[in-house]
Amino acid sequence: MNSKKRGMLVLYTGSSGVGKGTIMQELLKRDKNIRLSVSNTTRSPRNGEIDGVHYNFVTKEQFESLIKKDGYLEYAQYCGNYYGTPKQQVEDLLNQGYDVFLEIEVCGGLQIMEKYPDVLSIFVLPPSIDTLEKRLRKRNTENEETILERLGQAKREISFKDKYKYAVVNDKLEDAVDEIINIIKTAKSETK
Repeated sequence: MNSKKRGMLVLYTGSSGVGKGTIMQELLKRDKNIRLSVSNTTRSPRNGEIDGVHYNFVTKEQFESLIKKDGYLEYAQYCGNYYGTPKQQVEDLLNQGYDVFLEIEVCGGLQIMEKYPDVLSIFVLPPSIDTLEKRLRKRNTENEETILERLGQAKREISFKDKYKYAVVNDKLEDAVDEIINIIKTAKSETK
């Protein structure tokens, strides 16, 4: 952890199935100063997901209550569920000197860029839509209708990649992780 210096806010976006979670696991292993903001969601946990680690699983009523209190940096509805970034949790980590990654979808990302124009924004891309489809199918977590919905959503989301400062293609995991670590180092050297 940095001593006293405020951490960096990093907007980390990419379509479903692009490998954001896998990249993030590697980033967390390699850089002890990175923290992942844990989003709130109203969707049900998938197999192996742990409340408070992967998401804070909340009810629709709890989520909407925090909206009314202006308690989110951003929030959106995606595939029928709410997802949002709790404001207080992120501020606490930044003030402790950690670099906080906001792993959120495009709509939320655009909200963050509007509120925080200096945010370091990174969009993770698949090597191709065909590769993305294979990855989604290999996960074996959604039915055919949901896979097709996610592919359609991915195509729409990818059209926003140019709004982000950096685009990283996740073809080889190690290369994508190295590229993101170098982006962070460069951004920190520019803000000294």
